[in-house]
Amino acid sequence: MTATLTSARGIGRRSLRTILRLPSAAIPAILMPVFQVVAFTGTYRGVTDIPAFPTDRPANWFLPLAIVMGCSFAGMSFGFATIRDIESGFYDRLRMAPVPRHALLFGGVLSAVVRAAIAIVIVTLVGLALGARFTNVGGVLTLVAAGLGIASIGVFWALALVYRFRDMRAAAIMQLTLFFGLFLTEAQMPIYLMDGWLETVARFNPLNNILELSRVGFLGDFRWSDTWPGLLTIVVLLVVTGVAAMRGLARLTDT
Repeated sequence: MTATLTSARGIGRRSLRTILRLPSAAIPAILMPVFQVVAFTGTYRGVTDIPAFPTDRPANWFLPLAIVMGCSFAGMSFGFATIRDIESGFYDRLRMAPVPRHALLFGGVLSAVVRAAIAIVIVTLVGLALGARFTNVGGVLTLVAAGLGIASIGVFWALALVYRFRDMRAAAIMQLTLFFGLFLTEAQMPIYLMDGWLETVARFNPLNNILELSRVGFLGDFRWSDTWPGLLTIVVLLVVTGVAAMRGLARLTDT
């Protein structure tokens, strides 16, 4: 365990150094959610006039979406770095190092958690400036849990794809799957105000539970019934994507 944690911290620090060495790869993960919360809050300001809409502040609805999206990008950024390492041959050196192999995965999680925390702080400050307001104290914790959870899931999902394709094809797939997965939820509109196929997809989309978890602090009182589905979804998806990433790493090591 000590060797794993030490190695994971080293890999995580190496990934975080790229923020300074290659800021062009890190800035989009911050600018994109900032752009989303500004654009959606302004463009869809009138959405709160719809009867039965759960809040009278558009920023309260779109800020959590922007944070969850930004944190997922923070997780995928480690996948992009891994692709570069594989194509350059440096990843072979990491796999040959006398350290536990799963440290290669957990190092990415540590890096993504730090990147996601930065995104949460910056995007939240922008959202508060645009009028967002927390309606309960517990919602701060659920927002952080949703952001860090989706970032960790993004790392495992990205690495599972990277180990499978081992080139930039994985980058396109990881972005499209998470992007469409998050927007095929109640990203723009509550489920009970939807109709047609989108309502059905959003209702059974597990990412919708994580998005709902992020909004607990902006839509009224804190209720456990609104919280546990998102927490359970994060745990289940972490297990599923984590197993997929570990199996992919094992196949990569065997080749």
